[in-house]
Amino acid sequence: MKRKMIIPSVNFHLWEPCNMRCKFCFATFQDVKKSILPKGHLPKQEALRIVDQLAQFGFEKITFAGGEPTLCPWLPELLQRAKQHGLTTMIVTNGTALSEEYLGTIAESTDWIALSIDSLCSKINLKSGRAKVGKKALDELTYLAIIERVISNGIKLKINTVVHALNYEEDMNEFINRVQPLRWKVLQVLPIEGQNSGSVNPFLITKSQFNEFVLKHKGQSSLVPEANEDIKGSYVMVDPAGRFFQNEEAQYAYSLPILQHGVERAYKQMNYDYKLFQGRGGDYTWD
Repeated sequence: MKRKMIIPSVNFHLWEPCNMRCKFCFATFQDVKKSILPKGHLPKQEALRIVDQLAQFGFEKITFAGGEPTLCPWLPELLQRAKQHGLTTMIVTNGTALSEEYLGTIAESTDWIALSIDSLCSKINLKSGRAKVGKKALDELTYLAIIERVISNGIKLKINTVVHALNYEEDMNEFINRVQPLRWKVLQVLPIEGQNSGSVNPFLITKSQFNEFVLKHKGQSSLVPEANEDIKGSYVMVDPAGRFFQNEEAQYAYSLPILQHGVERAYKQMNYDYKLFQGRGGDYTWD
C-alpha cells in the first residue's frame, strides 16, 4: 500500500450513547449495538489499543466522535494516548459536557473541538431533536458561553452545522462573525439506511436548498461546505466496534475488526479515495 495515498485523518466513533436525540443523525450505530456490541462501545483497554494501532499505521490526526464522545469516561485517556503518539486531536461534541472543569482536564491533550451547532433557534433545535434527552435545547447564549470556555483554554474552535429542512433558510453570519471559528463545516443532511431510516425524511433538502444556505454565507472565510456527494469515500471512519466503515449506496459498509485483523488489512477493504479527501478540503493545516 502506497503510504502517500493513505488519507492521514481518521474519525474514531468510539461511543454510541448520546444525550441528544437528533432525528436526522447519521451516526446512531443502532445496527452495531443490536448485532455485535450491546453496550455501544469497546472496553477502555481495547479502545486504547485502537488508538495505538491507528497511530502506528501512520495516521496524523484523530477525531473522537460518537454518539457523544464526552460521555465516555476514558476519553481523556484516549486523548492523552493519541498525543503521546504525536497525533493532532479533535473532539466532535454537542458541547453539553464542556464545563470549565472538564475542559481543564483535557486542554493539554486536545488541539481542536468541533462544536455541533445546527441552529441558534432553540425551537428549531427542539423540533429536530438537537436537545438534551430530546427535551432541553441549547440557545445562542449557551453556545457563546461554551465557545468562550473552549477558546480561553487554548483549544482551536471548529463548528459543524448540519443543514436540513428546518434551518436551511437561517442566517448565521452574525454569529459566525462573532465567534470566528477557524473552520466552519457545513454539511447537507444525509440519509443512511440503518442509521436514520424514516426519521430523517422530514429533514431532507435538495442540493439547491443546501446551496441556498451556502450562498447566504459565502463571505465567511472559514466556510467549508460539503454536499452529500462530497462525503462518499473521502472520510476514514472507525465505528464503535473498532471497524473501518464508509458510506456505500446510502448505507454503511464495515471492514473486519481492526484489533483482530490489523489496520492495513481492514483499511484495504474500504474504498477510501485520497483525491476525494483532498477535493473536499480535508487536507488543511490542522497542527
